[in-house]
Amino acid sequence: MDVEEFARREIARGADEETIVKKLKENILEIKDCNPDYALRFARAVLQEVKNSSGHSGDFFSYKKSGVKMGEFGVGSRGTGDFFAHRQFPKIIGTSNADVGVDDMDDAGVVQAGGRYIITTVDGMHSRLSDFPFLAGFHVTRATLRDAYVMGAKPVALISDIHVADDGDVSKLFDYTAGISVVSEMMNVPLVSGSTLRIGGDMVLGDRMTGCVGAVGVAEHLTKRSATKPGDVLLMTEGAGGGTIATAAIYSGYPGVVEKTINLSFLKACEAILASDVLCEIHSMTDVTNGGLRGDVYEMAETAKCRIVIEEENLRSLVEPEVLKMLDALDIDYLGVSLDALLVVAPPQAAEKIIDVVKSAGIVMKKVGYVVEGPSDSKIQINGELKEFVPSFRESAYTPVKKVVDKSRRDFDEMKRQVELSADAAVEKKMRVIEILKKRY
Repeated sequence: MDVEEFARREIARGADEETIVKKLKENILEIKDCNPDYALRFARAVLQEVKNSSGHSGDFFSYKKSGVKMGEFGVGSRGTGDFFAHRQFPKIIGTSNADVGVDDMDDAGVVQAGGRYIITTVDGMHSRLSDFPFLAGFHVTRATLRDAYVMGAKPVALISDIHVADDGDVSKLFDYTAGISVVSEMMNVPLVSGSTLRIGGDMVLGDRMTGCVGAVGVAEHLTKRSATKPGDVLLMTEGAGGGTIATAAIYSGYPGVVEKTINLSFLKACEAILASDVLCEIHSMTDVTNGGLRGDVYEMAETAKCRIVIEEENLRSLVEPEVLKMLDALDIDYLGVSLDALLVVAPPQAAEKIIDVVKSAGIVMKKVGYVVEGPSDSKIQINGELKEFVPSFRESAYTPVKKVVDKSRRDFDEMKRQVELSADAAVEKKMRVIEILKKRY
């Protein structure tokens, strides 16, 4: 519970101060193990801070609101709303001398230093794994390493950030770090630094946890999405999923499936590729995560300015059998959910060599599509017929709650306009503050 947000909402509704304090005290006592006197004093202090921090204007105290909520726009849900929101970041961040920047919509960013490519990436832990810290740490570490590997990089360091709400048990810090350390030690990539904080400081009650893990890597040959070319073929490894599949299993009553996600197959496949001269023949790589194969090939086609055609024939055989059985039983579209498979794009003459290299690591890989000239879109070929293959508003609903909130109740185009206006306002504010600083320095 966010006590600060509660107080602000009550003030906005016109409630008197004593009523706000009384209700806030009751809510605090429901969540926090404390005596009534402490809860009363805490509630009064919260209200005082909210009053003191309200009513200020100017660039440092206010921002243009879009009127669109994160959940209703699908931000973080790996669908069309999420992709649109991410497309706003490049204009806010602006141009840079990065070799791969945010406008490339790749899995990681790239700059040059000392004659080598330096790759940086960060991934947030799955929000529904708050009560399962080890799984959260394991899967987010694997995810951030994947994003480094698919740029053709050898990861050299990991960094960690973890936030636990005020009532969370301190042990969450340690269990989360243990999950990170398993991957770190198995892949010989050291965890070198990090940060530990509380969510919202004193203002958020409960034991919710969130965090992220970042990776730094080095490379000599980049495998960025924009290098995808007409004539290329798409190869995909088998996948058992990661944080998303583990979450689906836990919250849908299939706990036995979680163990299938505890593997290093993707990372080992990438290690084999990096150790082989076949790496230089690969044009691009990505992991099948963002809204599943639907989302990743859609983004890849848009970035590379070409058409990607996915062939259905081999796809189901590349999903771990128990995972696929669960997805089918729960009516979850396996093409719209993160499978954590490796997707490689390369010239057809290099395909068999790549497949053999990956096979040497004990991992199955098959051809699943091809690239042609045409509009920047993605299709799927089923029984010889091309059909639309695009991401949904959100990724496949993979928990009971997600099935309830799966559909947007507002006009999507209108929401996009409002979101874009707020992003434009952020750009304008950025430039105003830069001008102030330029005059000082």
